[in-house]
Amino acid sequence: MSTLTSVVAQAKRVVAKVGSSLVTNEGQGIDLQAVGEWASQIAALHAQGREVVLVSSGAVAEGMARLGWKTRPHTMHELQAAAAVGQMGLVQAYEVAFGRHAIRTAQILLTHEDLADRERYLNARTTIYTLLSLGVVPIVNENDTVVTDEIRLGDNDTLGALVTNLIEANALVILTDQPGLYDADPRRNPEAKLITQAQAGDPELEAMAGGAGSGIGTGGMLTKVLAARRAANSGAHTVIASGREPDVLIRLSNGERIGTELRAQLPIRSARQRWIANHLRLRGRVTLDEGAVKALTTGRKSLLPIGVVAVEGEFERGDVVACVDPKGVECGRGLINYSAADTRRIMRQPSNRIAEILGVMSDEELMHRDNMVFLRRPAQP
Repeated sequence: MSTLTSVVAQAKRVVAKVGSSLVTNEGQGIDLQAVGEWASQIAALHAQGREVVLVSSGAVAEGMARLGWKTRPHTMHELQAAAAVGQMGLVQAYEVAFGRHAIRTAQILLTHEDLADRERYLNARTTIYTLLSLGVVPIVNENDTVVTDEIRLGDNDTLGALVTNLIEANALVILTDQPGLYDADPRRNPEAKLITQAQAGDPELEAMAGGAGSGIGTGGMLTKVLAARRAANSGAHTVIASGREPDVLIRLSNGERIGTELRAQLPIRSARQRWIANHLRLRGRVTLDEGAVKALTTGRKSLLPIGVVAVEGEFERGDVVACVDPKGVECGRGLINYSAADTRRIMRQPSNRIAEILGVMSDEELMHRDNMVFLRRPAQP
């Protein structure tokens, strides 16, 4: 064992995510023994004074098993039907398992719309905080029974990272059917080596982690690497480890390093900035000239109408909109102060002409820097 201490050892609040293949034993139905073991481990973390939120996949896979389906359906209505059937067994299994330790559980089903709407976002955060204060283990899943392609989060790795940011957890533990992240696909390259530690957000990791997920779930290593980068926005470290490793959560909390650690070294963002950054589907985008790009990425300035050269989408005041450079690369995003129609009328104009053009000026800036998230711009060749 390494003499270095796991990032989970000092974590007061932990989000643990378990994948479909683990929960359902590769799609055969809920693995009650595995669920019981995770409940025992989380109970042990509770005894240490830690708060744990469990993000669990498995509803669709359990529904498939109950319905006798051998392959994951592709149509939305079939996925929703499978999720509705499977969620019953999933919740029951966790309730029984945690009940053996006298720990209550709560079901939280979320969609992207819940997290994109500021009021619903804050309400979800308050609810989870209250549950944790009561000693309850929140069990979170995407609300697959009502979600559509346009508003779905897509995978529970992303959901785990969003929940990590939502409640400002210290660590995200992603339990999977692999020992961790390798520098090559170990299924094809016997020389592949396990990466024990790296920096969350390292672009080289994304290229290294490419590849599809299993036939049971929707994720792969790439989604886990991207989730670690997202979790780092709130300063949370991520561990990717095998869910079949004995007592993996207990050993991590005791300081043992298992799997791959992706440490957060990105600037920690405020709660409001995290909410803006975590929008997966934006209402539109504005293209900036080079001067405006430099002001945003270097000077962290507000965005003025004069720096905008093109407008895409139909958005309203208060929507989250992307800012892109002349090559279409996103360099920032934020809450826009004018609708798409008004932005088209005032773009390329100085702020002192806004009232003349629109008849009224609500704000001098198209986006105020306090309502923006600035993204790193790729190095120019």
